[in-house]
Amino acid sequence: MTTPIITATGEAFVPRRRRLADERKAITHKFQIGPCEGYITVGLYEDGQPGEIFITLSKDGAQNGGLVDSFATAISLGLQYGVPLKVLVNKFVHARYEPSGPTQNPNIPNAKSVVDYIFRWLALKFLSPEERQSVGLFQDPGQPTPTMPNYNAMPGMINNQSFLSRMEPQG
Repeated sequence: MTTPIITATGEAFVPRRRRLADERKAITHKFQIGPCEGYITVGLYEDGQPGEIFITLSKDGAQNGGLVDSFATAISLGLQYGVPLKVLVNKFVHARYEPSGPTQNPNIPNAKSVVDYIFRWLALKFLSPEERQSVGLFQDPGQPTPTMPNYNAMPGMINNQSFLSRMEPQG
């Protein structure tokens, strides 16, 4: 049994994991940042929302591969427990480290890191223009607007808030 979290308003909240179906649709995207190539695969819920990510980098050693896998698993768990993609994008976009540089994607001409690229791509693919703008991402006027999935609030969520946004702030 999971222990309830007491929110700032005094209500008890029990986080619930929204698992993906055993068979699900997914999108795989190939990317290149400078000399580094990779793939991101996003597993989708039936409503088109992302529920898991997998990241594969070319020429990564066992240590880097394990770190990337662990990072993707942590992001996937966050999505399944209701952390809004907008919150994750806001946290990880603009992360700066190598490899960085030009990309083959006209919507993301330059990436500050692999993590920066991944979250910019996720934002372009799954966030509304208003959500992208609120986290400081603007699409160039000449670029096509990505198609939007149908967003529905998760069961048990109020105004699509996650349990993180209703928790009492930690000192």
